[in-house]
Amino acid sequence: MKNINAQTFHEPSKLNAKPAGVIDVQRLLVIEDDPVLGKLIVRAAETAGYEAAQAKSCSEAIERLRLENFSCVTLDLSLEDGDGAGVLGQMAQSGCQVPVIVISGMDARSRSASRALAKRLDIRILQSFPKPIDLAALRISLANLRNAAAGLPNMHWLGEIRTEDPVGAADIAPVSR
Repeated sequence: MKNINAQTFHEPSKLNAKPAGVIDVQRLLVIEDDPVLGKLIVRAAETAGYEAAQAKSCSEAIERLRLENFSCVTLDLSLEDGDGAGVLGQMAQSGCQVPVIVISGMDARSRSASRALAKRLDIRILQSFPKPIDLAALRISLANLRNAAAGLPNMHWLGEIRTEDPVGAADIAPVSR
């Protein structure tokens, strides 16, 4: 895996700040060497409002992060030419502060170790999913990240039904029988 310097990585620009509630198209880099799973993750991301691209190796992922702007990364921890820890190390070494969602077939201990490594490297791990991935849960995580980037509240929840009081509902008198 080749080293890259901090000036070559791109991060989402903070210079052109948008007003709260304005959602730019977020870009996701899917780092996954399984072509079928990669396509499923890309489709789930697109459903959540992202433009998504796939890198099938550590070297391709590092090159794409160097050349393109992404607002989030999904990362498989076991790739043909290296492991996700190497990608995390390269991101940290270069100062890349893109949040990461781990999606891996490795056991819970390995995923926990990757979260600990990311924390030591000051890389934000948003979520860690085992394989096979729950695509609905991934879409919810991505939609919430997109809303947070736009200054909007989370409107998607997993495992519970959430209702908001409709505007003016408190002013409606109950119907008497």
